Amino acid sequence: MGGAFGVTHRLATALIVFALPACSDQGGSGSHSAVSLGLPVATVAAQSASDDLHGLIGALLDCRNPSMPVASSTERVELCQLYGPDGWPLWVDPGGRPTRNMADALQVLRHAADDGLDPTAYLEDQVTVAATRRETAWAPHDAARLDVAISAGMLRYLRDVHIGRVDPRTLGFRLDEPADRHDFAALLRVAISEWRVPELAADLRPPLAQYRLLRSMLPRYRSLAADPTLGAPPFANRAIHPGEPYPDLAVLQNQLRALGDLSPESTSVVAAERYQGPVVAAVQRFQTRHGLDPDAVVGMRTLAALRVPLSWRVRQIELALERLRWLPHLGEARLLALNIPMFRLWTWDAIAPSGAPLLGMDAIVGRALGTPTPVLRAWMGEVVFRPYWNVPRSILRHELQPRLERDPDYLRREDMEIVRGDGDNAAHVEMSAAAVAGLRAGVLRVRQRPGPKNALGLLKFVFPNREDVYLHGTPAQALFARTRRDFSHGCVRVADPVMLAEWVLKDRPEWTRDRIVATTMGTQTIHVRLPRPIQVILFYTTAAVMPEDGTIRFAEDIYRHDEGLDRVLAKRDQLP
Repeated sequence: MGGAFGVTHRLATALIVFALPACSDQGGSGSHSAVSLGLPVATVAAQSASDDLHGLIGALLDCRNPSMPVASSTERVELCQLYGPDGWPLWVDPGGRPTRNMADALQVLRHAADDGLDPTAYLEDQVTVAATRRETAWAPHDAARLDVAISAGMLRYLRDVHIGRVDPRTLGFRLDEPADRHDFAALLRVAISEWRVPELAADLRPPLAQYRLLRSMLPRYRSLAADPTLGAPPFANRAIHPGEPYPDLAVLQNQLRALGDLSPESTSVVAAERYQGPVVAAVQRFQTRHGLDPDAVVGMRTLAALRVPLSWRVRQIELALERLRWLPHLGEARLLALNIPMFRLWTWDAIAPSGAPLLGMDAIVGRALGTPTPVLRAWMGEVVFRPYWNVPRSILRHELQPRLERDPDYLRREDMEIVRGDGDNAAHVEMSAAAVAGLRAGVLRVRQRPGPKNALGLLKFVFPNREDVYLHGTPAQALFARTRRDFSHGCVRVADPVMLAEWVLKDRPEWTRDRIVATTMGTQTIHVRLPRPIQVILFYTTAAVMPEDGTIRFAEDIYRHDEGLDRVLAKRDQLP
């Protein structure tokens, strides 16, 4: 796995604009040369005998040259747009002295780690140190290079903190929103003119409460990861139950206190070396926060979770922040959000500053092996009471048809039928060899009638999407007692569909809870359109702060998405 901040983009890569034929390196009378600033010294053709600062900046950029080598065409265009045709300095004054904007920009970039980003991807440490300590003027060529370096670093940082370092579509996620249209160069230029650089950086962070809460957890977990006194208990030969002797109790208590699961004021039971008292409840809290059955037994799974390096917990938070930056602007529309590996959904009437949801509910998601629930954004427009379940062709082909060959009476027992055509009014076709052949050919299909056996339960929540997933109830309520709940074919089963329907239909006041319940117990399939669509976000983070109680939780990486993103970011950081 990649480290939190592995080998990263160095200035010579991130700001490759300096390795171009720009201007002669004439040395300088100032005490800080390009070398002492940590900036690359390019072999450049002489553009002018003058040390005119804005002329040097223009030569560095050479915006008129379409073949100018830069890290990306976007960066080249943005730098040219930021400086305009004249190349007047943005971070130093005409005499080459640092401005307040420079101090603000360096402070922003130095604290990029607060957002799970690597500060050295935007400016080398020695550059920021030299620039921070410098109070007098630089030689013009040094000032020009530093000015452009800060500009390039700020533009990259603003883009990364706003939309992320990785395009989610390259990892197969259906967040097919239009590319972000922010003009980062224009925004930065205005912020410089108004002395508002820190405010711009704050404004471009995702406004989600979840982002803010997770970001606040980073310093604490980095501190824990750096604490040499923290160690996890070793694996035991057997599970330890409450009341039993436990020789590694002191190590367990120390870790639980550090993590906040055991109160510092709790009475120590180390002397007895017996697993009892407050530490038992602390283990249950830890188990709950890590997606484990809170049975208070210190078994293999609990010890494995305790032994996950805290540096990886830090990385989980950083990866979660990256994924939250991918989410499109949510606006003021009503929102239903599902965290897939947390098996939990929440609803909001608006993106309230407090982040408190109106509703929280357990969910069942797609199987890790074969039918994962996709990451996507869509718009819910309809609720279906007593829905038919139209069996997907993949399930029909791989599961149902082989079963029918062994058990022709299966459809009748499961209240299913063969039909021809689309829609709820599709014509019934009697079971026969010809009908089975029609299923194989794809001209007929199978559906399950509404009722207590129906796999969708009594309510279905429709938000059209390419994967054809939706939310629905389920007759298999016992599965919600499990802590790991990836059992579906990709759709999402909700624990309390009636309660969810109350929230979804609140813009239709005639749909009271009593009417919702009565309709689910009726005999007809009824489609109810929503007067305004509800945005639905299915997202994936293995670290999250629960909006109900503010506790941080970590989930198993059931689809191995963390592994994939960590590899992509590590490769990106290792670019030459």
